[in-house]
This record gives sequence, structure tokens and C-alpha cells, in this order.
Amino acid sequence: MADSEQQTIVVGAQAQTPNNTITLLEALFILWKRRYLLCLFLLVGAAIGVVVGQWIRPQYTSDALFQIDIKGNKSARALGEMGSLLEVASPADAEIELIKSRLVLNYVVDQEHLMYSATPQGALNRLLHREGRMDIDFLDIPELARADRWEAVVTGENTYAIYTPEETKLVEGKVGDLLSAPYAGDTLRMRVKLMRATLGEKFVIKQGNPLLAVRGLAGSLKVAEKGKQTGVIGISYSHRYADRAASILNTIANTYVRQNVEMRSAEAEKTLEFLETRLPGIKATLDSSEKVLSDYRHSVGSVDMTGETRAHLDKEVDLQRQLLQLEQQRQEATRLFKEEHPSVQTIVKQQDKLRGELARLKKSAESMPVTQQEMIRLQEDVSLNNAQYTAMLNNIQQLRVVRAGEVGNVRVVDFAQIEPIQSKPKKFNILVCSMAASFMVGVLLVFLLRMMRNGIRSSQELEHATNVSVFAKIPESKNRLVKDKRRKLTLVESSPNDQASEAFRTLQTALDFSLEAGQKVVMTCGLMPGVGKSFVAKNLAAVYAMNGKRVLLIDADMRKGVIRSSKYIGLTEVLSGKVEWHEAVADARCENLFVMGCGKRLMSPSELLRHDKFKTLLEDLKQEYDMIIVDTPPVSMVTDAELIYPLVDFTLMVVHYGADSLEQIKENLANLRRYADKPCAFVLNHCEYEPGHYYGYGYYGKGYYGKGYFSKS
Repeated sequence: MADSEQQTIVVGAQAQTPNNTITLLEALFILWKRRYLLCLFLLVGAAIGVVVGQWIRPQYTSDALFQIDIKGNKSARALGEMGSLLEVASPADAEIELIKSRLVLNYVVDQEHLMYSATPQGALNRLLHREGRMDIDFLDIPELARADRWEAVVTGENTYAIYTPEETKLVEGKVGDLLSAPYAGDTLRMRVKLMRATLGEKFVIKQGNPLLAVRGLAGSLKVAEKGKQTGVIGISYSHRYADRAASILNTIANTYVRQNVEMRSAEAEKTLEFLETRLPGIKATLDSSEKVLSDYRHSVGSVDMTGETRAHLDKEVDLQRQLLQLEQQRQEATRLFKEEHPSVQTIVKQQDKLRGELARLKKSAESMPVTQQEMIRLQEDVSLNNAQYTAMLNNIQQLRVVRAGEVGNVRVVDFAQIEPIQSKPKKFNILVCSMAASFMVGVLLVFLLRMMRNGIRSSQELEHATNVSVFAKIPESKNRLVKDKRRKLTLVESSPNDQASEAFRTLQTALDFSLEAGQKVVMTCGLMPGVGKSFVAKNLAAVYAMNGKRVLLIDADMRKGVIRSSKYIGLTEVLSGKVEWHEAVADARCENLFVMGCGKRLMSPSELLRHDKFKTLLEDLKQEYDMIIVDTPPVSMVTDAELIYPLVDFTLMVVHYGADSLEQIKENLANLRRYADKPCAFVLNHCEYEPGHYYGYGYYGKGYYGKGYFSKS
């Protein structure tokens, strides 16, 4: 006993577990069921991809290659210490930013006329890639009308006309000629460099802002270093026309290289200018010192100089020359660095040391004769000025060589060439992406519809929650006649081997085991319209009739009855006493099956059902028929089914698989049982096959058994 209770508790707990999760296999099956919808989405996506691929204008991509000499060039290193001051290393990242700078691109935009545009019009020509071309190399639209729409219309092989924003013809001219026409107190000027278009084709002409054109060009450039610290920079650019892409890229390359050379030689130019400015003064000082020495020799005559005096003079001259060179280096260094910079301080310390040695030499020279001291001083001045003048001449010559031979630290390895194959659009990629996106939208739609139909799907869950058995699970039939409202035969008659037909035979078997002796009246009802209660009633009646029983099918939905009868009178006329019941019964096409239609439709037939006439009618019919099936209106909308429920022997509540919620089913079942407790069972209609679920007991399409169950309530 304890084991059985424990098993009951476990089973109950399992049944209460909500069946909201979807396994991968179930998800795949859901998608397979909607495969035609997904195929439609794929076709729509393919069509969109083709249109988008054709709509996008072709683009051609050209590329160029630069090499950056980060370590400097040979001409700068040839200057020795002075050249090291002129050498400036340029990392690749800095060069990339310089390429995209306004310093370079301003000139490119002006040279390539990128601020002017002529856009062809016409959707059909664009889709078929038959658009013409118009290149403008000069355009000056009056400033007040630059934001308006100006058009150029092709009027001949080499002629075109310009139309104002008011759509009036302003001027007409030829390709290559500068057009000029007055407009709004100003003058419009335009020159077309190239035109390839058909007669009558229109172009929207526009004069853009140069700064915006520079920014647009910078955004379109793709500049990156090839590899890591290789000093090789690749640059690419895409344009609608292949020749324009190559031309613009080559202009960028030439402009950048030229400006790089100018920047590299600017330092040498400034130094040369400085030295040439000081050269005349140094030459004058040298001439003056030589004249003073000559005059002194003439005045005192010949002066005998000993070897010690000459050595002292040579050493002092050498120290003066070194001081002069260091002073030049210090002046050049202070132009690049502050006085506190280590390079400048090193030169200053060297100068102080040489000045100390020079002071000691001058002190030791005081012991010499006066004439020798004066001669040494004058010769020192001459030698010093001569060394300074000679050094400056050498530096000037070297800087002139540097300026003439400067090539910069950048060279173009590969210039851009005209590409024969377009780089964009990649039509295959667009097609694949469009189809994939459409397919994903279709998948989301399928699962969204699945979530919207989040009703009951498990017969075990339904039975456990209501304590009412599920007699059959009727699948969606693939027979197209099921949805034909003009059909005259039931499904079990027209397609006896259909899976749904086998499910109805399963339902008949369940009813035979559930009905007791003398019970003949079965009611079919549903929660909402569209669940298929009338479909279940007709086919169940046909199954019984095909088994040899006399069956009467009554359409008790006197508001919107759908069961066809060959007679215009029906249940409404019988209950109102206008005709006898046998007058309202009509033969059906199926042998042993008889039909009583709803008759005249009423807005409030519940008054007829509240009396005992319907109960008396059922008692009379039981004497004539073996099975009576009553089709009733929806339970949740009207009270007709609640009034009929106490009068029948058994009730079949048809539940829409995946649509009717468990709460709705329990609520409507409670409404039926308020006045009586009659046996009832569920029929799950519109069932869809899902992995792990079965329709019911019976033969399927390929002759195998499906597992299901039924029980007496």
C-alpha cells in the first residue's frame, strides 16, 4: 500500500511538471512542420538579396604601398654630428596619421575635384547597372542656391543642359567648355571634363563643402602597416569608377611623398639660411684681423719667434677653433632644445673646459716679450677667424648638398593601378546574408506562433489536472478535402486510411467501452469556435453508421449551425412545435446516418432548451436510433451546452491541441458540472506530431501501431 501511494505521488508530481520546455528534436520538428513557410521566407530573402545586390552601385578598390625609413636617410648621416641634429625618425603610426591629415588631403581634394559630384538618376538604370557618368572639374553654384537641387540633362553626344531648382533650363553647353550663366543676382559656372551617358539621362549636380569632402575622403581611406614594425604601409581606396580610384590614390601618394621631402629638407633649409646670413660678418672680421696683423708687422718689422712661442701659438689657435666649433653646435642645439637639455649642457661643459685651458695658456704667455705677445694675439685672431670662416663655408656646402639630394624617409613601392574587377558589391555574400536573415526571421515567427499557441499538449497533464480521461488525439489531416466547406462526404468516408480516420475509430472504441446499457445520447462541445467539435461529431456519427448502427446527428447550435441537411426545417421548428421530429430528419449520403439540422437560426435559442421538449425529444429518438450525437455551441460563449449537458448520457469535450489553456478547460468543465455530474471525456483535436508524443491507438499511414490509451471516467 505504501509503495502504491508513493508511486501515485511520484506520478502526480511528474504530471504537475509544466511542459513548457522544448527539446532540440522538438524544435527541429516544429521547423519541419513549417518548412513551406520557411521556404517562402528563403525565397523572399533571395529576392531581396538579388535586388539589393543590383541596387548597390559597383565599387573598384585600388591600393598603393609605401616604405618608411624609420632610421633616417644616408644624406643626413653624412653630416656627422650636425646631421644627427637634422635627423628626425618617423614611426609608421605617425606616418599613417600624416597620410590622413588635412595637410595632405586638402591638396588631393582640390586636385581631384572631390567637392563636386554628379549623381545619375533613374531606378531602372541603377538596377540594370546602366547608369551614365559625368566628371566635373569646376563648379561654382551661387551660394544662396547650393543646398537646392540642380540637374544636368544630356542633350546630345557631347552636350548637356543645366536646370535650376525651379526646373527651368538655365544654360546649355559642350563637354570641356566653361559654362557661365547669371542666376539670382550671381553667376553659375561649370565645366564638365568627361561625359558618358545616354540621351535624356539626368544627373543631380552638387557643390560640396571642401572640409566635408576631406573628412569623407579620410573616412574612406584604409591605411595600415603591413605586419608589425615593418615600416611598410598599405593604403587602399574604393570608388565607383576604377580610373578615379587609381587617380585619387596616386595623387595622395605623390602629395604625401612631396610633402615628406619638403618637411625633411625644411630643417636643412633653415640652417643654411642662418649660416648664409652670418657668413658676410665673419668674412669682414677675418679681413679686419688680417689687416691689423699686416699693419703691426709693418710697424715693428720682423719679429723672431722661438719654437716655444710657435708651439704656444698653435696650441692656443687649436683651442680657439675647438671653442668655435662647440659654439656652433650649441647654437644649433638651442634651436631644437632648451638650455636645460642634456645635449646643450654637455656642449657647455666642454666649452668651459676649453676656456680654462685657454686661460692657462694666456697666463703663461705673459712671461714672453711684449712684441711676441702682441704677435701671438694678432695671429690668434687671424687663425681663429679663418677657421671659423672655413668651417662655415664647409657647412654651407654640405647643407646645399643635403637640400639638393634630400629624398625624404618615404618612398612609393607600388603605385595604384586601374583594377579591372569590381570589389563591391559582393553579390553572393549579400544573397547568403539576406537569405540567412530571412530564414532567421521565419524561424522567430514560427516559434512566436508556437508560443502564442501555448495551450495544453500533454494528455497526461490534462487527465491529472481534471481527472477526466482523454479518449483520442485526432491529428491534423493532410487531406485537402477537410478544409473544403462544400464537401459532402465526411473524412472517414472519403479517406478511410487517413490517420485522423483511424483516430475516430479509436474514439468509437473508447465510447463503446464507456457507454453502459441503454445509453445512446452523446454530446460534443468545445470551448471556443474553431476547435472542430462539429468535425468530430460528423465523423464520429459516420464511423458508427459505417458499422451498421442507425445514427442521428443533431445540430443543436441554433445560432450558427454548420451541419448540412437536405431539409430547411430542423431542431428549431421541432422544439417550437411547428413540425414533428420525423419531418425534420433527413437522410445523409452515408447509409444508416440521419441528420437533423438546426433549422431557422435564432438569436436566443436557450428559451427553447429550458423546457422539457428537448428531453422528451431525446426520449422519443432513443426508440428509433442506436446512437444519437448532439453537436452543441461553444461552452464559453453561450449557456446552450450547459442546458443540454444534464439530458445526455455522455459528453465529449473537444479541446484544441496547443491552443486551449488548462485553466480555460477546467473553468468550462466546472460550468458544465454545476447542474449535473454526467460522464465525460476529452478529445484532443488538431494534434501535431511531436517527438515523444503519440496520437492514439490505431493504424497509421504506413501500417504501424501508435500507442495511446483510454479509460472510463
